[in-house]
Formats: sequence, structure tokens, C-alpha cells
Amino acid sequence: MAANRGMVAGSHNRNEFVMIRNDGDAPAPGKEVKGTVGQACQICGDTVGVSATGDVFVACNECAFPVCRPCYEYERKDGVKCCPQCKTRYKRLKGSPRVPGDEEEEDVDDLDNEFNYKQGNGKGPEWQGEDIDLSSSSRHEPHHRIPRLTSGQQMSGEIPDASPDRHSIRSPTSSYVDPSVPVPVRIVDPSKDLNSYGLNLYRIVIILRLIILCFFFQYRVSHPVRDAYGLWLVSVICEIWFALSWLLDQFPKWYPINRETYLDRLALRYDREGEPSQLCPIDIFVSTVDPLKEPPLITANTVLSILAVDYPVDKVSCYVSDDGSAMLTFESLSETAEFARKWVPFCKKHNIEPRAPEFYFQQKIDYLKDKIQPSFVKERRAMKREYEEFKIRINALVAKAQKVPEEGWTMADGTAWPGNNPRDHPGMIQVFLGHSGGLDTDGNELPRLVYVSREKRPGFQHHKKAGAMNALIRVSAVLTNGAYLLNVDCDHYFNSSKALREAMCFMMDPALGRKTCYVQFPQRFDGIDLHDRYANRNIVFFDINMKGLDGIQGPMYVGTGCCFNRQALYGYDPVLTEADLEPNIVVKSCCGGRKKKSKSYMDNKNRMMKRTESSAPIFNMDDIEEGIEGYEDERSMLMSQKRLEKRFGQSPIFTASTFMTQGGIPPSTNPASLLKEAIHVISCGYEDKTEWGKEIGWIYGSVTEDILTGFKMHARGWISIYCMPPRPCFKGSAPINLSDRLNQVLRWALGSVEILFSRHCPIWYNYGGRLKLLERVAYINTIVYPLTSLPLIAYCVLPAICLLTNKFIIPEISNYAGMFFILMFASIFATGILELRWSGVGIEDWWRNEQFWVIGGTSAHLFAVFQGLLKVLAGIDTNFTVTSKANDEDGDFAELYVFKWTSLLIPPTTVLVINLVGMVAGISYAINSGYQSWGPLFGKLFFSIWVILHLYPFLKGLMGKQNRTPTIVIVWSILLASIFSLLWVKIDPFISDTQKAVAMGQCGVNC
Repeated sequence: MAANRGMVAGSHNRNEFVMIRNDGDAPAPGKEVKGTVGQACQICGDTVGVSATGDVFVACNECAFPVCRPCYEYERKDGVKCCPQCKTRYKRLKGSPRVPGDEEEEDVDDLDNEFNYKQGNGKGPEWQGEDIDLSSSSRHEPHHRIPRLTSGQQMSGEIPDASPDRHSIRSPTSSYVDPSVPVPVRIVDPSKDLNSYGLNLYRIVIILRLIILCFFFQYRVSHPVRDAYGLWLVSVICEIWFALSWLLDQFPKWYPINRETYLDRLALRYDREGEPSQLCPIDIFVSTVDPLKEPPLITANTVLSILAVDYPVDKVSCYVSDDGSAMLTFESLSETAEFARKWVPFCKKHNIEPRAPEFYFQQKIDYLKDKIQPSFVKERRAMKREYEEFKIRINALVAKAQKVPEEGWTMADGTAWPGNNPRDHPGMIQVFLGHSGGLDTDGNELPRLVYVSREKRPGFQHHKKAGAMNALIRVSAVLTNGAYLLNVDCDHYFNSSKALREAMCFMMDPALGRKTCYVQFPQRFDGIDLHDRYANRNIVFFDINMKGLDGIQGPMYVGTGCCFNRQALYGYDPVLTEADLEPNIVVKSCCGGRKKKSKSYMDNKNRMMKRTESSAPIFNMDDIEEGIEGYEDERSMLMSQKRLEKRFGQSPIFTASTFMTQGGIPPSTNPASLLKEAIHVISCGYEDKTEWGKEIGWIYGSVTEDILTGFKMHARGWISIYCMPPRPCFKGSAPINLSDRLNQVLRWALGSVEILFSRHCPIWYNYGGRLKLLERVAYINTIVYPLTSLPLIAYCVLPAICLLTNKFIIPEISNYAGMFFILMFASIFATGILELRWSGVGIEDWWRNEQFWVIGGTSAHLFAVFQGLLKVLAGIDTNFTVTSKANDEDGDFAELYVFKWTSLLIPPTTVLVINLVGMVAGISYAINSGYQSWGPLFGKLFFSIWVILHLYPFLKGLMGKQNRTPTIVIVWSILLASIFSLLWVKIDPFISDTQKAVAMGQCGVNC
């Protein structure tokens, strides 16, 4: 693949294909050149080449217009079938596939030349991509002598750390482990380790809490409040919903696991020094849309951290998806490629971390620690200056992009930018670095860097980010076909250069790799305020919930920092062992025995076991063209050409790549033909009448495509892995502004509501499949949590109503009833304390999570429910808003105090105002009523203060740096609170007609 030849752009549907050269020299058609071997093709610019007889290849016998063989084949199959110069129909040459309209020729052997694949032993196509059997022994050591690459164990009570008693070997400078020496067993310390008793205690407390909860509700239901029946009924309904939500959230945390990786063992097995690396190739995807909201400098840092990763350069390819077709993104990527030639060798020479220059140079640490080379200080100073100059160039491009010319953007050679209309433009591909893209300053090869902007046309559904990711799957399969894919958002840089090796410890593990669909890394963030006011770090989810899921069937896919098995994205089933095909372990343990297996179950098991025993790819390419001899009828059906086209689309090169399970492309492939095919697979109509977005790739149907994609893989029986090394592998930026944060949460919640009302809803989808019960419960919790906003906002308003009406939701409590309340609160605190202990989460992070659960529930989640219903029932769609990733240029956390108006602020502000009004009214009533009213008042005040404490970060966000709430928020909130209070006083719904008559002195005979 020629890296710096220029950009290719085109549309398969319109038969357009053009190359825009970097030097501005466009091919000049029409000029006839004498036949020489070095003659340039007048379509793509490549060398024309020679024919099978050794003569110069001539496509047209009439005018000898110079066209290379790949362009000749392309024009015959998908183009106009005529010579560009004399318009004579191309005749079929020897060795060319037959196309409709060809004349029969006796001197051409159809059988030998119908397919242009390399034949081997007369058995059909023979593919040259390397296919390593992960389950077999290493080429260097017998399998039974190689230790496992990973380990997984139930959570301990301490935060995982590398220490002598944990046999964790992660140092990149440590020597290889001796495979003959057994792994030392970690000694259990009962005073610190939950493996001995703590995790069981945690489960016991959960069961006790469930029992206490049953007694609590038995009391609540059997003891209504007679004079406030409506308040009591609403409170009980809300509490029952909260209890169900707790169950859905709690039980998926039943089997928490802490995993460790051993990079030394990975190197020992697959990457020995002085020998060719056997690590699998990886394609890395970076997605961006709007360079004005996602600054090019941030994207550039992400790309630079990828190019400098600690992995064999010939096995890493970086694809940047520009879904906004912005020339600013293209030009900044070109500058990034040039700067990478200096930055990458500097990183590898001095082994620095992180390898994103912006974040490396702004570290407030001793950067000389562990550095022994005298030249480091001088080279670091020079590199910092180079980076500052690079930033100036990027900033100049951004400033230039602020004002769009009336005639549109033009490239350096004067050619109009193909993506001037972001909604109507051809597909564009540019290869910047790679094998033929030049070397770095030390003379070493750099990883491939590919710019991709898929074709967009009016009238076609593009499916936003999910559609862009599926386009990257196809274009990467055609150009490099890495066995594994890793996707990151444009603002998530590699914080650890070992990230790919960490993922490969699981993906290439002989025991886990065959059934692992993806390895998910936790999200960690830079630039968040010290106290994490709006719970941006989301520590509770990433350090508690995800570890719990890892012990069941694996964590959910969260949209970034995830390494995929390409075969899993293609919709294939995993290669399972006999133990994996057993019924769900939860069902077995509950039933206490096994019933006799049905015949269909045994047939399916035997069929799957046959696939497991084979170390070959899932399918064999010979089956496509030669037919199937000795294979099952089911496989014969799968191999039909029509079935493949319906599944993958009409690209033979892409379809062929799906059968190469260990990645790679045939070495004899022509780069020019690959670029043409790459343009084909990113065309806007390629996915029509295929299974893309339904069964293959990123799944369509929700703005949170990540949840759907992971769910479909788990439903097929794949497992996922949660990898949490001591040094976070990825770091990103998060919206620290209140309005931006609420809009982000709104988008997530809206996606969950969309899934709830879709056919992929985990409540009813794929029962009887391979999705484990507790994994299904976790997915159900993920899609129903926005509905909790309805009872939550009602429960937050109840304290104010109680204070305004001098009533309460609980009747007078006896000593016996008080015991249930005490036990209930004690079990809640005990569960929380034990959970924090085994996860290592701090109390402040836990409290911030609780606070933002209330803030989000009374604002973003509430709006998501109504917007989701409007979308499902009325078809009113909601526009996807890209979260701004702008830097803090006005000082540290300046964005934290900026007020941005959004209607999401109104409901929680109204709840705050109503509770404050209720507190004033309750205290006033107690002062007027005397001493006996103060006792009941304290319970109501505690209830109301608890709500206000949860909303306190929201209140601080409203006030900003000047401690002043915006007038528009105050006006709206007071207006709604006043209307609510007046209606309540007027209606007074919890007082009977008889009581009203007595109060008004209108009591008759029947009182």
C-alpha cells in the first residue's frame, strides 16, 4: 500500500475513482506513451506492468492507452467496460475473469482463468495469510511448560497492586520467567483478604438485607396511614420500585473477580527477542466528527500515543474516521504524521509514559527519575520545542478553519476538497505512514496511519457513530485485516504503551482467547476537579459493577478503550468447550440435579464440539468455489455465495478476509486494487440488504450502540474480560460543566430507553440462548434505570408535601416496628461498607455517585423517558449532540463554573425550591403549634434535608463561581413551585369530604 502517493476518493455507486496527488500533478489523459515496463497507468498512477508472457501489458488493442491490469479488471467488472480514450469495449484477455457480454474465445481456458486466485494442488484458492493456532503449543516451547498469560481470582479486600506476595510480574525490564518453575501461590492473610471470609460475609449480608426488606414491606403494606392514604400509597409504590432496582443492581455483583496479566509470559510465548514476533496484528480505530467540538490537537495526541505504542510496528495500523469530512481534520492528521517521525523514536529511546506529548509535558513530576542517559535532558528540551511548534501549526489550521470560503475549501494543489458538503461527498482514503510511507528520524518504520471518510449521500441512512465504525471494520479488513480491533474515542489517549500487550494477554491466552469477544478497559479521566463534583470518574460503576460482571460472563462494552476479536464482530459464534455448553450454572445450582438432555441439545453440542476440535479457521475458503466434500449440510448452506453476499455485502475481497481468523492479507495483492475495493466498502449503499448493523459489526437502533453491540455478542455465548492493570491504559477528558454533564447523561439514558422498546430488549430477547441469567439481569438494569426517575422525583417531593400538610408517610412507630427500620438501615450500611472494602472505592467517590444518581434521576433520566416515548410512539427523533472536549484555556477548571442554560436544570431546581419552602412552612407550623409538634417535625425535616444534601452539588453548580443562581432558573423554579403549592392547597387531596365539611363548619346530620 503506497503511503504518500496521495488521497483516493470515489463512489462505487457512481463509478467514480480519482487519485489526488500530494505533489499536485494530475495525470494527463490522452497522451500516448511508448510501451515500457515503467509506464504509468493513466487511471491510478501505478506502473502498468507486464503480461504473463513478459511483454508490456496492453489493455486496449485499438489505441494501446496505458492502463494497468487492476484498473483494466475494475473497469471490466464494475466500470464502463470501455477504453477511456477510444471508447472501444475491452476484450477479455487471457487470465481475466469472464464478465457478461464477453465473446466466446477458443484459445482462452475458462476453467483456469475464471478466478484470479493462486491455486495449490488443484484444490482451489489457497490463501497466504498466516494462521496461527492459539491452542497449539508454542513453536519454541511445549505447551504444558508455558504458564498462563493471565489469572483471575475473587476480589481481595485491598486495592490490587503489584507486590511480592501477589506474584504479579509486570515490569517491562524484568527478565523472562522460567516456564519450568511453577507459579508461586499467594499467601492469604485473613486480616486483609476477603477471599477467606469477607466475600462470603458480603453475600450473607445481601441475603439478610433481602430478608429484612421482605419484613419491612410486610410492615409497610399492612400499616397504612389513614389520614394520609395517598401519600402512604405513593411512598410504598416508590419504595417497592427502589427495592427492585436494588435487586437488579446488586445480584450481578455476586461474583467479583480481580484479574492479573503477565507480560513476561506473553513475550516468552509470542515475542522472543531476536526472533520474528508472533503477536497478532491489531487495527486501532479513532472516531471523530466535528473538529470544532473535538479539537484537532486532542485527536493528534491520541494518534501520536497510538503510533508510539510498545508493539511491533508492522502489526499496528491506526485508522482515523472523519465522519464530518472536515479538511481541518485531514490537514491536522497530515501534520501529525510528520511530527510522529520525531516523536515516536524519542518515546521509544527514553521509554517515557504517557506517549501523548500534551499530557507528558504537562506532568508535574520528576521527569528525570530513572533516566540515566546524559542526552535525555537536551533531547527532551528539543522535543518540547518541536511540539510547541507543532501546536502552533495546528492552532493556525484551526484559526484558518473558522471562516469557510464561499467557494469551499481547496487542497494544496488547487483541487477542490471532496468533502466540502458533509452530507453529500464521495468516500476518501489517505494512507500517511506505513511500510512505504517513509521512516522516522532513526531510520525505522512507523505504524500505518490511514485517514478514512466514508461516502455520504442524501437519502441514505448513515447511523451516526455505529455506521462509521462499521465502515472502518470493512476498510481495515481490506487494507490490513488485523485479527483484533481496538477502538478509542478521539479524546482517549494511550496512557500506557503496554495497553495492546495487556489486551493480548487475554486474547492470545490458549484457555480464554477462543471464547473472548472483547477486553474492556476502565475509563479514567484527566482534568476533573479534585472533589469530582458531578461524579465524572464514575468510579462505582467501573470499580464495582464491572468487576462483578467479570465473574459472570464479562463486562459490558462502554464505547471506548475496548479490544475486539474481529470474528466476534462478524457475528460468528465462539469456539466452545464441553463445559461451556452445559446449562447455566445458576439454574443447575438451584435445581439440584440435571434432567436428561434433549436430542436437539445433544446435536447442537456435538456440532459445536466438532468446531472446537478443529484448529483451522471457522470456514475454509476452498468451500466457496470448489463445493464442499465431506462437510455437514449446514456448513454447505453457509458457504453459498448468495448467503455470503447477503451477510457481508458484495465485496469478494472483504468476504475473503473474513475467513482469515489470524488476520493478514494475501501477499500478492495489488495495492491499487485494495484501495479501489476500500472505496467500494465505504460507499453509502454497501450495507443495503445485508446484515450490517443487525447481526454484524456495531448494532444499529440506539444512540448507545455500545450496549447493543456487547449484548449481541454475549447472547451468542461469547465472554468478555475486564482488564485493570495498575497503570490505567487509557485516559480521556470528561465534561466537568453541569449542563454538558447532564446532556451526556441524557444521551446515555435515551439510548437505554430506545433499547427498552426495541426487539433487542434483554427482558425478552434470545431466551434459551447462551446469555447467562445474571448477565441478563445486569443488561435489564442497564436499560430500565431511566424509569427510576419517575418514582425518584415523586419521592423527593414527598418530604415537602409532608411538611406543607403536616402529615407523614409512616404511621406512629412502635418498638417492634422500629426494629425493622434500624435493621434496614444497618443492612444498607453494612452492604455498602463491605462493597467499598473489596473494591477499594473511597467513601467520597461512593457519596458523589449517590448524589449524582439523584441529580441525574430528577433531570436527565426524566427527560430521557419522555423523549424516548415520543421517539417510539410519535417518531420524533432527537438529534445526537457531540460532547465538547475543549481545553481549559482560561485557567484550571474554568469550565466547571460556566453556566449554560438547558431545560434539564428546571426539575431538580424545582425540587430544591419546594423542599426549602416546605422546611420553612414546617418550622413555622411547629412554632405556632407548641412543643408537642417538634417531635414529628424532626422526622420530616430529616427526610427533606436528605434530599437537599443529595442535590447540593447541583446547587453549587447553579451558583457558579460568583455564588449566584441565574435569574432564569430562579424565575422558572419559583413559578413552578408556587403553582404546585397553590394547587395543593386548593385541592388538598388527602383530606376527606367529611373533614373538609367539619373544618368549614358545614357538618350536617350525617357527620
